Amino acid sequence: MRAVILFLCAATAALSQPNTQEVRRDALRHIVQDECVPHWLQNQTATPCASVTLSDSAHAAQGYAVLPDIKGGAHFLLIPTKTVRGIESAFLLEAEAPNYFAAAWQARAHIASQLGHSVARDEVGFAVNPQHARTQDQLHIHIECLGPYIHGVLQEVAAQLTDQWSPLRLAAGEYAALRVTGEDLNFANPFQLLAKRMPGARSNMGAYTLLLAGMQFKEGPGFIVLAGKNVPGTETLLDSSCAIAAHTNPHPAS
Repeated sequence: MRAVILFLCAATAALSQPNTQEVRRDALRHIVQDECVPHWLQNQTATPCASVTLSDSAHAAQGYAVLPDIKGGAHFLLIPTKTVRGIESAFLLEAEAPNYFAAAWQARAHIASQLGHSVARDEVGFAVNPQHARTQDQLHIHIECLGPYIHGVLQEVAAQLTDQWSPLRLAAGEYAALRVTGEDLNFANPFQLLAKRMPGARSNMGAYTLLLAGMQFKEGPGFIVLAGKNVPGTETLLDSSCAIAAHTNPHPAS
């Protein structure tokens, strides 16, 4: 009888515990919502995040946090304070949805702070992985430097790109790229560019990965947006060591 009671107690305890895999996949949301945002509202410190930006304290879910990546280096994550599962979330395509890529672009200064010197706009990259190539089910945009390979490719094709998707073959597979002109992303949201201009993407957003790269075109500043379906996540094209920015930069990030 004692053995039966012990078994039942152990089984009950196991059932009461949350699924550990689910907890791990929800870690970023918990860090932001249960630690960074409360700390910011209570004492204006974002710990363990690097920063928290809210529209106002009455709408704490309407904002984002920037968190240093656990792997270290010049690698940061921009994470909505609102629960947003990932690139497949319908919320990202709603008219009132924040432009999280625009916020990530504004947060790129964290890279320069980590490195101790400025980084040119065409050396910075931002990536969102597809459903099949991510470990967290809270939207997060990777903020790092571009890897040397993708930096070289984008420099080569920049002049040929237009505001419509063009095929681009990379070592990892078939992608597509388009250009956005302008100093910032106030009038261009990469999630919506994917849904509106890539045939069939709106109904299958979770299969796609996105990369945003700063660019200095001959005509002026802008960006290149890279998208791929059923390919490795574009996070693999970034470099937290910032090898391409290891030199003393002759011009500041813009």
